[in-house]
Amino acid sequence: MTIYDAQTASGVDAEGQIYPWLNSMNNLHFNEDGSVTLDVGPQPPADSHNWLKTVPGRGWFSLIRWYGPTQEFFDRKYKPGDFIKV
Repeated sequence: MTIYDAQTASGVDAEGQIYPWLNSMNNLHFNEDGSVTLDVGPQPPADSHNWLKTVPGRGWFSLIRWYGPTQEFFDRKYKPGDFIKV
């Protein structure tokens, strides 16, 4: 997942964050059921493992790209979950 600045549509330029994305090339933390939880915001939750930093007071949006998807993608058996505000 990549997060973009809502005003410029460029990657979020948050201090201390080199790249505004997390993907399978990162050392992601997986939940016990095999799912991945991504946290997005200006500060990470206390128990966060996969965090994308935003800039306080600036809007953002995200995109998920699929490179080399497997058959489950085409059969629509996989759907990312909705964002949940916590």
